[in-house]
Amino acid sequence: MTQAHQHTPHHGADHQDSAQAEILDLDAEVLAEHIASITAWLPLKTAPRQIVDLGCGTGAGTFALLDRFPEARITAVDTSASHLKDLREKACARGVGERVRTVQADLDDSVWPDLGTPDLVWASASMHHMARPDLALRGVHDMLAPGGLFAVVELDGFPRFLPADAPEDRPGLEERCHAATESFHAEHVPHRGADWGPMLSAAGFLVEDERTVVVNIEGDRSEAIGRYARGSLQRIRGTAAETLGAEDLAALDELLDIDGPRSILRREDLAVRTERTVWAARRA
Repeated sequence: MTQAHQHTPHHGADHQDSAQAEILDLDAEVLAEHIASITAWLPLKTAPRQIVDLGCGTGAGTFALLDRFPEARITAVDTSASHLKDLREKACARGVGERVRTVQADLDDSVWPDLGTPDLVWASASMHHMARPDLALRGVHDMLAPGGLFAVVELDGFPRFLPADAPEDRPGLEERCHAATESFHAEHVPHRGADWGPMLSAAGFLVEDERTVVVNIEGDRSEAIGRYARGSLQRIRGTAAETLGAEDLAALDELLDIDGPRSILRREDLAVRTERTVWAARRA
């Protein structure tokens, strides 16, 4: 997320894009079954032929939708040129390059590029980054074909990875790290965790369904979860460091130390715990 839940920032250096791309790819790998279940749940009357993926990142949603709808073509939109380059390379490697068009655009701009008249618009962990989501929602409404569907997928918060009593010398560290970032996110990402139903209705959509998907994946299933946990906490560290206590910061750095004896990569008690909410809204 868009991670899927840290989806595309509006500005950022190449190294930030690269670090984020790694998280987005891990997010796609670890949560692949959940993304597939959401695409299967969508209340579609017919299989869409034209799809727009808004805030596509490195393509987790794009490829899930291509798999689900083999006749569809997808326009993948993101602010990050490097994410779009990654996505194009993957599409070519998978033999679906001719079904994907990439468009670099900032969806906070007042005028959007021509994205066609899609039957389905997908936005996974991207809408909460909009400065004016009300304008973006109206833009999607006007773009959709009559009767078309808009799927908004949002994580209710950052995933949790550690047990509550971990690490042993600083139990509850993960929750304190998240608490230390709350004021930053309240200021910079005020729409995170929002209820999109009323906003969709205000933009002229008919909200047909809403579903919350509980994610709880045990870490022993995949070593990717260790890297996903480390990458996620690494990103949180930059924001949390200003308000986190010195002992907590030291314990966090021990978890993030790849080679250290307390590295999160060595733990066998990790899990991915989060919730995703999906709103399916139709243009009447």
